[in-house]
Amino acid sequence: MTADMSSNGGTQSKSKTAQRTSSPPGLESLLKDKIFIPDEVPLQRALSRTTHLGIGAHSDDLEFMAFEGIIRCYHSSQLWFGGVVCTDGAGSARSGRFEKISSEQLRRLRVREQQRAAARGRYAFVAQLGHPSAALEKPRGSRLVEELQDIITACRPQVIYTHNPADKHSTHIRVLVAVMEALHRLPVRMRPRKLIGCEVWRGLDWMPDSKKVFMDVSGHEKLAKQLNACFVSQIRGGKRYDLAVMGRRRANATFFQPRETDAVSEAIFGMDLTPLIGLPPDRLLNHTMGLIENFKNDVAHTLKKSLD
Repeated sequence: MTADMSSNGGTQSKSKTAQRTSSPPGLESLLKDKIFIPDEVPLQRALSRTTHLGIGAHSDDLEFMAFEGIIRCYHSSQLWFGGVVCTDGAGSARSGRFEKISSEQLRRLRVREQQRAAARGRYAFVAQLGHPSAALEKPRGSRLVEELQDIITACRPQVIYTHNPADKHSTHIRVLVAVMEALHRLPVRMRPRKLIGCEVWRGLDWMPDSKKVFMDVSGHEKLAKQLNACFVSQIRGGKRYDLAVMGRRRANATFFQPRETDAVSEAIFGMDLTPLIGLPPDRLLNHTMGLIENFKNDVAHTLKKSLD
């Protein structure tokens, strides 16, 4: 998958896409005070024009993991990136000038940071649902599933980017399970064409190359830095995510092929979850274990060849 930079123009020059569906009942009240629309179009239009949807656990997850979707839409007159942030992020690590701020102050700050990123990235919208992480302990029965159903129904995106099932952060996994449950409940016509599990708290370089979703994000370092810099409370609060994310993208590009020169300068790896769209979330376990078994067999095969 590579970025489609086929046309020029900013937020105001993007043309209105066809209205594909009306918003589910109650969606407007659900999103009241939780949605930010940079160009201030009506809610239904903002949602229905969305072609690429990122669903992340925390503020900044979208910019770190779904950057391919952002750049696909950034210069396009027909494609729009929309984002959903599921938790309030109030429990994140903090230090320095953010060390003594309250959880509520941090929550409000992270909302503003995410809104700045949405404006800079020319998003169709960003919805910040504000769930405490603890409320998602049992994601399949959570209110989040119903909210995601309604948002996906209103957007009808072609592609959804979310967390991958090998991520080490438990809240990321819970959001993934909620996404899978929402898609399972939706009728076929409402489901996306593609579902990609993305890198955050664990890279995907271990996956067999044939199984990777290879996302070339070369040539957009300036925009990436501008988006990352929106999240001051995180990158100046004790975790240099901005440097780590950019470093991973460069490492992915260089270490992808050991016997070839670099074809791209920055890449993001994804796990293709498209075959699981509509299936119960339980299927994630066998799918992921199968990929890990492939990795195990690949390592064993390469090592045995040198030991014979």
